[in-house]
Amino acid sequence: MIPDDPWGERTPYAPGSSWPVRVDSHRVEEPDRWVQSASVLHSNGDGIDIGVRDGKIVGVRGRAVDRVNRGRLDPKDVYGWQANNSPDRLTRPLVRSGGKLVEASWDEAMGRIVSRSKQLTAGQIGFYTSGQLFLEEYYTLGVIGKAGLGTPHMDGNTRLCTATSAAALKASFGTDGQPGSYTDVDHCDTIALWGHNVAETQAVLWMRMLDRRHGSAPPAMLAVDPRDTPVAREADVHLPVRPGTNLALMNGLLRLLLRRGWVDLSYVAANTLGLEDLERVVDAYPVPRVADICGVAPADIERAAELLGTADRLLSTVLQGFYQSHQATAASVAVNNLHLLRGMIGRPGAGVLQMNGQPTAENTRETGADGDLPGFRNWDNPSHVRELAALWNVELHTIPHWSPPTHAMQIWRYAEQGSIKLLWISGTNPAVSLPDLARIRRILQQDGLFVVAQDLFRTETTEFADVVLPAATWGEKTGTFTNADRTVHLSKKAVDPPGEARADLDIFLDYAARMDFRDKDGRPLITWTDPESAYAAWQKCSAGRPCDYTAITYDKLRGGSGLQWGGERLYTDGRFNTDSDYCETYGQDLSTGAEFPAEHHRAKRPDGRAFLLATDYRPAPEVPSDDYPLRLVTGRTIWQFHTRTKTGRAPELNERAPSVWVEVHESDAAALGITEGAVVRIESPRGAIEAPARLCGIRAGTVFVPFHYAEEAANELTRTGWDPVSKQPMFKLAAVRLRKTR
Repeated sequence: MIPDDPWGERTPYAPGSSWPVRVDSHRVEEPDRWVQSASVLHSNGDGIDIGVRDGKIVGVRGRAVDRVNRGRLDPKDVYGWQANNSPDRLTRPLVRSGGKLVEASWDEAMGRIVSRSKQLTAGQIGFYTSGQLFLEEYYTLGVIGKAGLGTPHMDGNTRLCTATSAAALKASFGTDGQPGSYTDVDHCDTIALWGHNVAETQAVLWMRMLDRRHGSAPPAMLAVDPRDTPVAREADVHLPVRPGTNLALMNGLLRLLLRRGWVDLSYVAANTLGLEDLERVVDAYPVPRVADICGVAPADIERAAELLGTADRLLSTVLQGFYQSHQATAASVAVNNLHLLRGMIGRPGAGVLQMNGQPTAENTRETGADGDLPGFRNWDNPSHVRELAALWNVELHTIPHWSPPTHAMQIWRYAEQGSIKLLWISGTNPAVSLPDLARIRRILQQDGLFVVAQDLFRTETTEFADVVLPAATWGEKTGTFTNADRTVHLSKKAVDPPGEARADLDIFLDYAARMDFRDKDGRPLITWTDPESAYAAWQKCSAGRPCDYTAITYDKLRGGSGLQWGGERLYTDGRFNTDSDYCETYGQDLSTGAEFPAEHHRAKRPDGRAFLLATDYRPAPEVPSDDYPLRLVTGRTIWQFHTRTKTGRAPELNERAPSVWVEVHESDAAALGITEGAVVRIESPRGAIEAPARLCGIRAGTVFVPFHYAEEAANELTRTGWDPVSKQPMFKLAAVRLRKTR
């Protein structure tokens, strides 16, 4: 694999056959041994072997036996491991003294955290974690928060990338969990990508799609994205919708399917509820109205509907173009509606992948580190809370369940208001990744907020911290993690972490021991001591729930492919997880986010049927004006990950995308006198940055800035606001203006 061709050579294959093996690798020295792992710089879950020589990582190769990648690697897999060897790794704890961060012992650093924790009530402590830790670490953190401290204030940066995935799956199917599988690419005859630039966010999955497109009987392809991405250029139909109008498009497409009879009525009658309400809502979205709202050609909407309506095996994938935009959950639920109306779920080639943005985002949702109850349990179901209280042997009232869990954006608001006084940030860099960065900096600087930052390097966030804890990373610790299609991988420790850096699991266990958390009989609350015993504890917690890990042991994960919980596909029998005693949620109003009570859910008598849910499109809360006439969307590049704490330290990746840029449509550029490469100032009501212009085929009236870069950060421009259901921030809805500076 070479940087100029990040997707490598094609290995075409026919529908129904196996994806051929192609092993990608990169090494700087010949390893003396190989250690099993998987990718942690995107959510695809590629199987990887880590090459080690003389106690140091010297290369990687794809695992040919793995079901996810069949040996292929994303460019970030190929080169990103070099960050492990970076000379600027954190190797000792840091504490703030005299206004500066100075090195300290672990005893002093942890002592400060424990001392401050014991001065506070549970409701004054918050945790903001990552989508890049391991399952065992999330579960331990979840037990500390829910059963040790009893705080409801726990979430992660997965709120920024995957919350809508979880919300949409729960709303339609009763619980979280992807219905589909990556192997659906092998069988489908149509692929629809809804706001999903898979070529750059999950490059290996795109390789699989391209190989099908280059084989016999290639699948048709639809792309919905305002940008002219590699996916849009490959697609048979590209709908460059106006940002913030996804729901109007989906309502219009569903109306066309219903009007033209492209619906499996027998499947709908047997396996769903809500058809009449859905029909009533979408009937108000004829093609001319949708074309006007979305700014796309009526003929293209008709073509898209025909492609979707005549498919025999439709695979949909959804990501940030829907999740980080207006009416995010409602639009993503509409994709589920499409598959339910067509009966395209639970069989090879017919499935939905509400994708994740981070490698272990699935685990935050399963284990409760995102604030939900572990095992996809329902916080509003007393029997589910009792199960956990019995499992952990704590009093029922200890576990926060009196209201919905505190989502990340509300955690930051509580910190801003002063009610949260200790904020523990692990494995993430919110001083670059959160919206409206000027506000985030003000929060982190507050005198009354004690900030703990746990990371590999000094980052923009650690510079605000009172205590900084040096963490071990991928390749330096053992644990499991689960990708977007429910595939669980084991990642073995290959090398020691530098200096005194510790695995996140060891840090959390140390905190629990120093806090002396006890169960109601006076025994230690947390009884596990290492990754495998933590995993065994999680297996007990997951037993009998949709994400049941009891059959997936460490031994089964050693040496071969990753394994999926729940089987290759969910809902193969048309029965969904909507029974009132089993479901993860009693539902929410798609427009307001208001939680429905248990009685409302039981009255529907779902009996294992999926919900068809719909609501009307409304204009976005921030739209262009005379002062700010353009729409800003943010996103990713294939060469970088998040805020570049790792990928920015890999020379090959940094060379390809070392700094920020802004994509501008040629007509917008011409009107403003902007030429290719000219430095422009991008301003929103919240801030401004400067970046060189790239003139391209992005939708006119829309500009794009990648969010990875701390210098001239895109999130100086974005707004504080979130979807009412998933609480995911709307990164793709800022109004901006441009002017040429030089």
